[in-house]
Amino acid sequence: MFTKYLDHYEVGETWVSRGRTITEADIVHFAGLSGDWFPLHTDKEYAAKTPFQERIAHGLLVLSVASGLYQFGVGIVIALYGMENVRFTNPTFIGDTIHLENKVLSVEEKPGDRGVVTVLQEIKKQTGELVCTCTLKIMVKKAALVEVE
Repeated sequence: MFTKYLDHYEVGETWVSRGRTITEADIVHFAGLSGDWFPLHTDKEYAAKTPFQERIAHGLLVLSVASGLYQFGVGIVIALYGMENVRFTNPTFIGDTIHLENKVLSVEEKPGDRGVVTVLQEIKKQTGELVCTCTLKIMVKKAALVEVE
């Protein structure tokens, strides 16, 4: 998705990513890395007594995995500029396969050689059910000017 210079994006264009299945190992590794061992994610017996009836992936794990589903153009992407209005709308269970559906909302020039592409990011699972939504902003370079002699 983020493989083009700022000048090549159009408001309204869309992009869908490949899928990625969330595993038990993902949840355990994320809990270890983040220190978040909340039992809804890591305790099968506890989770069975919740409205979800089974363990669910950490919301931040879902966002982290989603970031790996993007294609980033080396030498084009400068940095993550921001993320707004993050909402976790449905649980992601062990074995769910998530993917991204994105729509360009705006393309904003900044001073110098850069600008910000803003997309509506929807993370959905194999059923089509929305599990997370947010507005994602990525800073990218403008296309280089070519000198004509």
